[in-house]
This record gives sequence, structure tokens and C-alpha cells, in this order.
Amino acid sequence: MEQVLINIGASILGILGMVHFSYTFFTNKFAANDSDVTKAMMATSPILTKETTVWDAWIGFNASHSLGLILFSAMYIPLLINHFDVIVNSIWFTFLPVFFGLSYMILAKRYWFNIPFVGITVSTVCFLIAAILIRL
Repeated sequence: MEQVLINIGASILGILGMVHFSYTFFTNKFAANDSDVTKAMMATSPILTKETTVWDAWIGFNASHSLGLILFSAMYIPLLINHFDVIVNSIWFTFLPVFFGLSYMILAKRYWFNIPFVGITVSTVCFLIAAILIRL
């Protein structure tokens, strides 16, 4: 049961990451509703540096965010399948998905919208139940 729960949780995060990545590069879903705002983002640099625009940073942040979810899933699913004993024998690998999920839940609740929050919450609950079962 623990393996199934971790697989479900990691798969949800991976799917969210892939959808987010696709939306970032292949749709206009992250453009502002007001086209003037998007144009301003493309024409303005952040105070930090003139080497990029706010728009390019925005795309980069969204892409790296997506890649983080994809990488997490790409690491945990094979670990789960091929070396479940590493997860079972390590408090770190047992609870890392829980902390990872909780971190994303906080971000989703504060900064994002309902769909990612619900998906991340389901994923985190799967990780938490699996961690509890592993430690019992």
C-alpha cells in the first residue's frame, strides 16, 4: 500500500509539472489578461539586472518550477520501484516527499489557484499516509 500511495503522489506531481511546462511554452495561459501588462513585462527589466526582462524571468520561473516537479517525480518513482528498501530504511527518504508536498501546498494556497492546490494536497496526503504506514 505504501508503494502505491507514493507512486500516486509522485505521479500527480509529475503530471502537474508536465502540464505546467506545456502551458508555459506551448500556450498563452501565463500571459496577462491585459495585453498591455504582457507588453510591459516584455519591455521592462527587474531592478536586480538589465540582462533579462520581467517576461523572460516569468517564463524561466514557470519553467524551472515545472522542472522541479518533473525531476522530483522522475527520481522518486524509480527509487520506489527499484529500491523501496532505501525509502523504508531512511527517515529522510520517507518524509522528504511529505515536506516537499507541504512546501508546494503552502505556495499553492498563498500564490496560486485551486486546481494545483487540490492536486498537491492529494499528493501530500498520499505521501503522509505512506510515511506513517512505513514507520508503523
